[in-house]
Amino acid sequence: MPSELLDLSGLVARLRRDERLLGLDVGTKTIGLALSDVMRQIATPLETIRRTKFKADAGRLLMLAEEHGAGGFVIGLPINLDGSEGPRAQSTRAFARNLAQLTAVPMAFWDERLSSAAAERALLEADASRKRRAELIDKMAAAYILQGALDRLNFSRRSPLL
Repeated sequence: MPSELLDLSGLVARLRRDERLLGLDVGTKTIGLALSDVMRQIATPLETIRRTKFKADAGRLLMLAEEHGAGGFVIGLPINLDGSEGPRAQSTRAFARNLAQLTAVPMAFWDERLSSAAAERALLEADASRKRRAELIDKMAAAYILQGALDRLNFSRRSPLL
């Protein structure tokens, strides 16, 4: 059964208790991965997959999802600052469509505008060397993407006291 593409709240509604979310920053050369905790409060950088062939990349991704108990994917969608979608967004949507044919794990897109810039800034503030930044940037960007989605979910769960 192919995966479903849902909105964020629909994705979370499909998760079982203690299932994690896996955040993806899909690039042309790498896929940055981040993992939520079981309470779905905190995103942690996990791994960077160096892209080769789609089947191999997807196989590694699905193996990690199973190994870490991920019940859903949050995929960063690179929307332009003006809100339009360019070639990178189309490529990410194609990746998600192809991945959906290989798994029943549901997925949702999350606007990833400026996630790489935020990750780069954090690494610069930490005084990481250029080499170290290159090693970390993709999984850090995935963590920013996933943390944004988790923050939205947790904010919407709280009821306003008005």
